[in-house]
Amino acid sequence: MQLEIGVDALLLVGSTLLLLAGLSAAVLDKLGQRLRVPGALLFLVLGMVAGNEGVGLVVLDDAALVQNVGTIALLFILFEGGLTTKPTDLRLAALPGTALATIGVAVTAAVTGLGIWWLLDLDPATSMLIGAVVASTDAAAVFSMMRTTPLPRRISALLRLESGANDPIAVMLTVGMIATIVDGGVGPGDWALFAVVQLLGGGIVGGLIGALGAVALRRLELGVEGMYPVVAGALGAMAYAAAASVGASGFVAVYVAGLLIGAFVPRHRRSIRGVHEALANASEIGLFLLLGLLVTPSELIPVVLSGLLVALILTFVARPTAVWLCTLGQRYSWQERMLLSWGGLRGAVPIVLGTFPATATVDDGGAIFNVVFFVVLVSVLVQGTTLLPLVKRLGLQVERPGWAPVAEALPIEGIDVDLIEVFVTEDLALHGRRLHEIPPPDRALVAAIVREHRVLIPRGDTRLANGDVLLLTTERQGDAADRLTAWARGEDLPDGPTAGVPGGSTALDADGVRRGPVRRRQADGAEPLRESAGDDDTVSRQPGTGADER
Repeated sequence: MQLEIGVDALLLVGSTLLLLAGLSAAVLDKLGQRLRVPGALLFLVLGMVAGNEGVGLVVLDDAALVQNVGTIALLFILFEGGLTTKPTDLRLAALPGTALATIGVAVTAAVTGLGIWWLLDLDPATSMLIGAVVASTDAAAVFSMMRTTPLPRRISALLRLESGANDPIAVMLTVGMIATIVDGGVGPGDWALFAVVQLLGGGIVGGLIGALGAVALRRLELGVEGMYPVVAGALGAMAYAAAASVGASGFVAVYVAGLLIGAFVPRHRRSIRGVHEALANASEIGLFLLLGLLVTPSELIPVVLSGLLVALILTFVARPTAVWLCTLGQRYSWQERMLLSWGGLRGAVPIVLGTFPATATVDDGGAIFNVVFFVVLVSVLVQGTTLLPLVKRLGLQVERPGWAPVAEALPIEGIDVDLIEVFVTEDLALHGRRLHEIPPPDRALVAAIVREHRVLIPRGDTRLANGDVLLLTTERQGDAADRLTAWARGEDLPDGPTAGVPGGSTALDADGVRRGPVRRRQADGAEPLRESAGDDDTVSRQPGTGADER
């Protein structure tokens, strides 16, 4: 007797592929410092090997299924992108980012389409359709690239905003060109109305749900910390579904909702972002595996030359033209413009859009998909592997990602105290200062300093260095991370108690630091430096501690 459920075999194959992808990514990470091979390329190749012309583990030829699964995966990726995008960064890149996500996509599609029409001698409509499909940068590829290649804050903010918001224009152009080919065309008014409803409607719906969700997550006590990522994910899915139900862009809505939740729920930002970063990574792996399974490798050979020409037009003509036009008057240097041009990676979104012609019965829809797939392969392989060397060559390399937070809350369940991490970098007011010169605001207390895999007991005359991580305890309050961020930057504090007010701060003198009960968080692999702890987990300083670390 044996019980078998229909999904058993599918789960076995799916889990095996995901496990292989995860293990391959781990190996790739060790080799990546020298080879810089993007994970997306590895997952695409792994899917092709497992497909019908490889070992035959999975046979997939349903483009409509790939579209649906791909849409769900993109939701997780875009939501995580919104969670890790800072509002302050948006202010840095609002104008050029919006221009690149709208006008830039149209310019890229037009220039690419004209180049295809001229060089490949295809009919104008098909040429413009291919241009529309490959015009948008890919959020999955861009966000993944930024996790491993830290970029200047201004550049990373622009690329994030563009890749998170340019999908609706690419979808609009693709659907419009398909309608032009299949149904005989649509009028300019139809195009304009579609664009306005998609962008404006998606922004409004995502803004409403994101704002209401942020208020709820700040005020409601859900019991356990693990519930906050669940509720946040449900809000993101609701934003997409609500926008789609009124004809607006669900992609814009989910990105905006993630942006607001990430910005205005600081106490639970770490747990929310941690869970959704894992979901986004899994979605990226699954999506590229699926797209690799869908393609037939032997069908790529006939389109190698045409695909290479499209990639050259897109990378060296269309994308730079769009970047330079959309950044005019924005005081970007030629180095920054070059990096923006090279950092516009193509990935899952163009491939998913490449399935639209096939499902809409467009003539040569399969060939269009294969050309688009080859273009993405070239983009990921060439641009992805050479981006970091280009960043170094242009002198734009930074130590930490531009989206990394300055201060981050680590809620401690069961007591009204939060543990806050503050990351010291050279651009902060804290850098190079002694602790007694910069007392933290309110009743915050510097409990420990993590420096180069060691934990230091803080003294008033301890000088802060680049790369230090300060661990502070503070009374539970919703804006603690924001106030400590302002303190670290040397900015005016938000309304509330400030440093220097009697009873409102914990100042350090040159001899030591006040101590209280804290639940210590020790860095991975860190070894305490001359510290001891009592039964109540209170850290005490031994005589002579820290003299050599000031």
